[in-house]
Amino acid sequence: MQPKRPIALRRQTLRRQSIYLLPNLFTLAALFSGFYAIVQSMNKMFVPAAVAIFIAMVLDGLDGRVARLTRTQSAFGAEFDSLSDMVSFGVAPALVVYEWALREFGKVGWMVAFVYCAGAALRLARFNTNIETGDKRWFQGLPSPSAAALVAGLVWISHEYADLLSPISDALPLLALLLTLFAGLSMVSNVPFWSFKEINMRKTVPFVAMLVMMLALLALAAKPQLMLFCLFLVYAASGYVMWVWKLLRRGKKPAERPSNGASN
Repeated sequence: MQPKRPIALRRQTLRRQSIYLLPNLFTLAALFSGFYAIVQSMNKMFVPAAVAIFIAMVLDGLDGRVARLTRTQSAFGAEFDSLSDMVSFGVAPALVVYEWALREFGKVGWMVAFVYCAGAALRLARFNTNIETGDKRWFQGLPSPSAAALVAGLVWISHEYADLLSPISDALPLLALLLTLFAGLSMVSNVPFWSFKEINMRKTVPFVAMLVMMLALLALAAKPQLMLFCLFLVYAASGYVMWVWKLLRRGKKPAERPSNGASN
């Protein structure tokens, strides 16, 4: 019976190592998707490049959830995830949009692409340093996956709806320039964006909510390119709408206070 114990312990150690490897495999797959997007953009294959960025978003969302479910969070996994995000949501979108539309602007084009890339790096660094102290309900600045979705989504719908967008095809490069600059600056802004972390999947919801979700899934399946781009565009705008609304409320508070002679 004594020789069997080391074998059992060895098997248990291997099993633990395979569990810890699981979330990092998702991170590695997300990193591969970002690298694949860069390679495809160099080959002028912009639709596969844009799709690869969206695939990286899905994989990036899964690695953290898998780590929490298997209780395999680690400092290595957090650092690996940040490096993967920098490639997939920082470098890859900047190079894709540069090769697609910004190259024709010359120096201005690559400078705007760099603003986006630097914004993603600063956004990730700030998120990592404030992860323990920040408000969990809100993101400070536009999340880098959402910014990448704006840039990649524009590239995707421009190719999928080329005939429909033909009347404004000459304006698409300028639109790409402005949207890339907006996404890059939004990542380093102090504008709050809802994190969706307050949503509890275990709570009961009205039956109408399930119908709305079903309709949303059908719309997403019918027009995934358009729906994804519109979804992230609305999310990017929602932060600024909320920010302006809060500023207006602060400005109205002193005006609502009655003066000393108001009751006379």
